Amino acid sequence: MSIGTNTAVAVAPEAGIVAGAPRTWLRVEAAVLLAGSLVAFSSTGEPWWLVPLAILIPDVVMVGYLAGARTGARLYNLGHTTLLPAVLVGLGWWRSAPILAGIGLIWLAHIGMDRLLGYGLKYDDQFQHTHLGWIGRRPRRER
Repeated sequence: MSIGTNTAVAVAPEAGIVAGAPRTWLRVEAAVLLAGSLVAFSSTGEPWWLVPLAILIPDVVMVGYLAGARTGARLYNLGHTTLLPAVLVGLGWWRSAPILAGIGLIWLAHIGMDRLLGYGLKYDDQFQHTHLGWIGRRPRRER
């Protein structure tokens, strides 16, 4: 699929799911977030073993799905938006605390990786329903 501005727009099969060129742009943006976060992490002086150790920690918020889809989606989205890790990076830079900046950058890298793989922000009906489309096969009753 082309990323150009003259690309025909594919209409999403349902409201709230990004399709066509905008979806491609979001995937490119995710790759830039992932790569940029790791490049920035290299400037913190923190050890690289911290990246594989901490890269999946934001997924701990999925435990919210034990309380139901609505709570799970809210916690997942809170843990997978750039606001909190960006604040952590800024705080680490402002306070000259490279570990805080490093953790925030790993968190941002996680978000970029997830979005690149198609794991978008969740709707509150079920885990597989994201703003980037459905993860895996859509349940038969929802088709």
